[in-house]
Amino acid sequence: MANRKFKDRDGRDWEVRDRSSSEWILEPVLDNPARPRRVRPPRYEEDPFELTDQELQRLLDDNPDPGPPAPRKSPFLD
Repeated sequence: MANRKFKDRDGRDWEVRDRSSSEWILEPVLDNPARPRRVRPPRYEEDPFELTDQELQRLLDDNPDPGPPAPRKSPFLD
């Protein structure tokens, strides 16, 4: 099955990967610098191809960019 692609309101490209009935992954593609986001799909639709770009944008808005990962403390430093 192919993955659903769409552009957000800023013109960046995303790909929706259907991981399960309770989780989709929104992956940035091409030159999109954003980080991937795990989202809960809407209960009224199981297929990302049935959603409009506006509905997918709403999923992005409801799940903001997590930002860079927190730095880990090195176990080798005192």
